Amino acid sequence: MFSSVAHLARANPFNAPHLQLVHDGLAGPRSCPAGPTAPPRRSRNLAAAAVEEEYSCDYGSGRFFILCGLGGIISCGTTHTALVPLDLVKCRMQVDPQKYKGIFNGFSVTLKEDGVRGLAKGWAPTFIGYSLQGLCKFGFYEVFKVLYSNMLGEENTYLWRTSLYLAASASAEFFADIALAPMEATKVRIQTQPGYANTLRDAAPKMYKEEGLKAFYKGVAPLWMRQIPYTMMKFACFERTVEALYKFVVPKPRSECSKPEQLVVTFVAGYIAGVFCAIVSHPADSVVSVLNKEKGSSASQVLQRLGFKGVWKGLFARIIMIGTLTALQWFIYDSVKVYFRLPRPPPPEMPESLKKKLGLTQ
Repeated sequence: MFSSVAHLARANPFNAPHLQLVHDGLAGPRSCPAGPTAPPRRSRNLAAAAVEEEYSCDYGSGRFFILCGLGGIISCGTTHTALVPLDLVKCRMQVDPQKYKGIFNGFSVTLKEDGVRGLAKGWAPTFIGYSLQGLCKFGFYEVFKVLYSNMLGEENTYLWRTSLYLAASASAEFFADIALAPMEATKVRIQTQPGYANTLRDAAPKMYKEEGLKAFYKGVAPLWMRQIPYTMMKFACFERTVEALYKFVVPKPRSECSKPEQLVVTFVAGYIAGVFCAIVSHPADSVVSVLNKEKGSSASQVLQRLGFKGVWKGLFARIIMIGTLTALQWFIYDSVKVYFRLPRPPPPEMPESLKKKLGLTQ
């Protein structure tokens, strides 16, 4: 077990291409040991592998992207809505830390003041907003991944795959946050201002009447600050963790794993990615929560007032929430791909052309 952990620690997913090749023992002809060589493994890249089962569509087709978007709607809309009570308490801890002193105290105070139904406040804007975000996040991620991969070419796609994941996820999240911002602002207003409004139908018209469209989009810049680093970590860390798990932990190749076994790997990699996501995005999340509660404040003013300690309030609750959330989202998203028989490319392997350039094959 400890040897597996050591291998994972050395397999830094953000290595530069040359360092990654050195780590893999593929830096050049001198790295090849003397003696008989093992038969070359079949080359894989980020495009769909050679067809080993009948798929419902081609990798990178319009149907593929639409169904990936549907998977994003299901995975993000359902999981965020299920965690509304935890999200509500987390938001209240951020905007009023004197009253809501911790996660358990926050639940206790909320139950006393609002009852059990109070824990579901904001479920409608949460479901709508994060369904739209999931559509753009996962759907556009697949679009940009194929687009950037085609621009780079097969060899550079393999060498710079981490940068590819980061760029594709950041591009997708830029548009996803524009779709999310109005519902996120409404949700935070409902959850953090008791007596303001209890439903989406009450809150949205009231916000528009008071501040116009600015009420719904004034938090989009802090939302980008929170969500783009979060999503870059979510996708890049997940992709490289899956690669590392199959390489160092799972005792057999992915092609020999059953679908349930593959989904277990997906869930584990998703949870690991989620913990890092929560830490990276938490300060901006605190700013967004306070900003959407208050009228007339700017992100810089809120950040200055909260201070270094203030922006980390509610981190424990967010780690639990985002770790579970990210794991479930990847599990559901991958399950949707399995259900619709979509191509699910295996972890990438070095292209044959690159192996020949490095003198690794005849």
